[in-house]
Amino acid sequence: MLTNVKLDEILFLDIETVPQFAQYDQMPDEFKKLWDRKANSLAKNQEQPHELYDRAGIYAEFGKIICISVGRIVFSNGSASFRVKSYYGDDEKTLLRDFGKMLETFSTQMPNLNLCAHNGKEFDFPYIARRMLVNGIEIPQILNVAGKKPWEVKFLDTMELWKFGDYKHYTSLNLLAYIFGIKSPKDDIDGSEVATCYYEQNDLPRIVTYCEKDTLTVAQLLLKYNGMPLIADENVVRAGD
Repeated sequence: MLTNVKLDEILFLDIETVPQFAQYDQMPDEFKKLWDRKANSLAKNQEQPHELYDRAGIYAEFGKIICISVGRIVFSNGSASFRVKSYYGDDEKTLLRDFGKMLETFSTQMPNLNLCAHNGKEFDFPYIARRMLVNGIEIPQILNVAGKKPWEVKFLDTMELWKFGDYKHYTSLNLLAYIFGIKSPKDDIDGSEVATCYYEQNDLPRIVTYCEKDTLTVAQLLLKYNGMPLIADENVVRAGD
């Protein structure tokens, strides 16, 4: 499918986000008013703003990033391995700064570097850039699309590739993993459970593991798109292993 992009010059990523506050009532009054206005535009069946607060994490204005997992396919001696590292923690500014430094380093080493995520053009890439702005962090050039021509933007999106131009079509990563015979990344938790896992169970390591599984699944899916074999479990290397 991809003839002009080298698979080992792609950084695959996934992010996990949560609302900025654990509960609706913990928001400052002015912030709460702004959420109420946003929630009213989202409401169906007369839901109240506090009933929709669990969705706040998907909006960069009301949420924050708690984990970014990044992976890369490495080819050696005719086989492929996958190396993945996560940037995570309660301090969003620190994890974003560290992630940004990594992007700049790889961009310098690989002028043809691309970023790839599932629904990344609509969610992951802009969310990261917006939260960097909020935290006063300079946006790495590969993420800064302002003023760039379409062919200068180094974003790949496994959902967009699956659409084949059908802009009305949405397909989840989990569904694509199933139909392509890829191990499900949702075998423990899914995105709807991340906030509960973070705020109520205080289990960030569990979320990191889930995020890394999603990142690996995106890479496996792109391999399938290109008619290539999947990466074996024993060839997945996590930072610290």
